[in-house]
Amino acid sequence: MCYSAQIQADYRKFVRTFGALMDIHEFARLFFERAEGISKAKIPKAMEDAFAEPQNEAEREINALISRFNSAQATKLEQDLFKQRKRLADAERSLQTKTTKAAIESQRIATDKIAWARGKLDDLQRTEPKPRDSRIFPGHYAPVMVIEDGQRIVKPMRYQCRIAGKPAVYDVRYPGTYNARRDNLEGFWRPCFGYTHGVMLVDVFYENVSKAKFEGTLSETHDQAENIVLEFRPDNGQLMHVACLWSRWSAPGEPDLLSFAAITDEPPPEVAAAGHDRCIVPIKPERIDAWLSPNASDLEAMYAILDDREHPYYEHRLAA
Repeated sequence: MCYSAQIQADYRKFVRTFGALMDIHEFARLFFERAEGISKAKIPKAMEDAFAEPQNEAEREINALISRFNSAQATKLEQDLFKQRKRLADAERSLQTKTTKAAIESQRIATDKIAWARGKLDDLQRTEPKPRDSRIFPGHYAPVMVIEDGQRIVKPMRYQCRIAGKPAVYDVRYPGTYNARRDNLEGFWRPCFGYTHGVMLVDVFYENVSKAKFEGTLSETHDQAENIVLEFRPDNGQLMHVACLWSRWSAPGEPDLLSFAAITDEPPPEVAAAGHDRCIVPIKPERIDAWLSPNASDLEAMYAILDDREHPYYEHRLAA
């Protein structure tokens, strides 16, 4: 399963590469709902930074919404810093007179929370980009390209698909719905496969693997729950056009939700040898339009696109 990925979070990459249009309404709605507290959308910093130099009124409005949200976040972080600094000072005063487990624990927690809050504040104020700004995890938003009325369109979508008509509780009941297994495309994913296809641009992907499998040692020598995170990167340095399924979920009294899942299949030998049993599917550039314009009565053509995929060699290393 694609536990995490470093993506092209700037919608302008789609515009330059594919001549796609941005669905400005959906981007504005996403940032508005977050700024208003209607949603708790997790949006990569790189996706926000795409609007740092707005070119028109719509982008200026989005930039203002991002600034408003970040200002509110900074205020909350400053308040938490004040609270944790007081907690740390209280713990340290207590430790000067008597060493107790409670004071030591309070000191540790306060120190960790202060460091975390400072890091978040630094990120809010930072202007120079870093690779982690484009990294997504399940529940985070990413730009996804689709086709509507013959035009390539970029929409912001959550990386965990809630299929239209399913109850919201499915997010908890089926937490793995950020990936769509190829062997279940005509099962659980039937409402999407052959109907609503998308493409996400990925530079690097990350997977949780068993430490025992990775090291090729007996599981008895490790805690069976002990995992490590590996980074997989195509050795040719090319961008991966990852096949996805998506859905628009609606319910009375609730804001619409655009969400997607990356299709996964059996891994190439080098990924399997590293200890992982699934892999995302990068489709060929010349197949993108066919993938984005599916015919539900000809699913074999869709399977053929997944079969005729890109086959880079995935180099791996321990994730930083």
